[in-house]
Amino acid sequence: MTGVTVETTAIPGLLVLRLPLHGDARGWFKENWQRAKMTALGLPDFGPVQNNMSYNEDAGVTRGLHAEPWDKLIGLATGRILGAWVDLRAGDSFGASFSLELGPETAVFVPRGVANGYQALEPRTTYSYLVNDHWSPEARSSYTYLNLADETVAVPWPIPLAEATISDADLAHPRLADVRPMPERRTVIVGAGGQLGHALQRVLPEADALGIEALDLTDADAVAGYPWQGVGTVINAAAWTAVDDAETPDGRRGAWAVNVGAVANLVAAAREHRFTLVHVSSDYVFDGREVEHTEEEAFSPLGVYGASKAAGDALVSTLPSHYVLRTSWLIGEGRNFVRTMASLAERGVAPAVVDDQFGRLTFTDTLADAIVHLVRSGAPAGTYNVTNDGPTRSWYEIAGRVFELTGHDKGAVSPQSTEDFAAGRTVAPRPVHSTLSLDKIKATGFLPRDADEALRGYLADAAQA
Repeated sequence: MTGVTVETTAIPGLLVLRLPLHGDARGWFKENWQRAKMTALGLPDFGPVQNNMSYNEDAGVTRGLHAEPWDKLIGLATGRILGAWVDLRAGDSFGASFSLELGPETAVFVPRGVANGYQALEPRTTYSYLVNDHWSPEARSSYTYLNLADETVAVPWPIPLAEATISDADLAHPRLADVRPMPERRTVIVGAGGQLGHALQRVLPEADALGIEALDLTDADAVAGYPWQGVGTVINAAAWTAVDDAETPDGRRGAWAVNVGAVANLVAAAREHRFTLVHVSSDYVFDGREVEHTEEEAFSPLGVYGASKAAGDALVSTLPSHYVLRTSWLIGEGRNFVRTMASLAERGVAPAVVDDQFGRLTFTDTLADAIVHLVRSGAPAGTYNVTNDGPTRSWYEIAGRVFELTGHDKGAVSPQSTEDFAAGRTVAPRPVHSTLSLDKIKATGFLPRDADEALRGYLADAAQA
């Protein structure tokens, strides 16, 4: 595609493509859409799924201004037009405008929420446009409109609108001052009933929060049939976390249904509807032989739970837009290790706690903040380790710290080996070392809170509850 150029405009994301026409006595040929070449030039890989054609018999036919809930690439097969675009997305660029005369040698990429209008300047003008969502009558309810004659934008229509052919519907659109901006794509939290789901709802109160009663992720038909249109990000906070039960016949099926089957359903929906999928993983995908685990370490799970989480990670990683957040030793609302130790301390019980497993706590508010940071900052897609920061500790040391911070004798906690803890029980194999390197997440600008500081705050809040 020698000679093609891509130009930016006053509207963020609105791009102008200059396309060479290869012609001879028979006419001309052009590549209207060539994914590999155009994306290399800076055009988004927007995944078109439908091609539409529009024909105007006479000069002066004028349409718009319509902001649609999808991206599209506009081109011409015949004729010339004046194209006009106005940013109707919520944000600083709301109301920014751009206009350009187009022929077959020009194409324009129009992002979701940018209104477009067109005036045919020659008879027998034919438009072609690619869109990345399927049109339906219901989709019209998501459009945002602006009047063609808005005085604020003042589009320089070559043919006066009084002489143009315009539909009654387009004549009735509101002025800019009365336009309600098109909102950003929605965020959906699935598995919202768990401890991470509750933390996410606190930092994302505007998100749609779906528990299992609203959407059973293991039901492929239910996931496929959910109305994903207008959704930009899905955060998967659902997981089978009963690691010991996963070693039983029924638990094995349950773990794979939730950690693999449900994830596969979400991945299929993400691929079709082009939303970013955020998925939470675990240190159990590793065998724990490395003292500290990086994001690049190969999977080496020891048990069923770890294998199911590794399989889920691999599925999510096939998506072009995804974040996998690998974490360990999660602490949030409800029953957890810290609350159990605090309760034992209060009741005067002296527990034995394993001293040969090492890692860092992750508080759900830290994990939720990291998710929001990655999505909003536009960090590169991929896998990121997220725990709280600070020194590596054993469960035994953390238990003693809980006793100490709640005003009790940490000496009441005694050390125990994992082998002794597991004696006579069905226990999943656990990685000895669960510490995750935080270098990659820190490089994005997110600095996890110190684990001991977070533990203090967590216990203080629990005491006041």
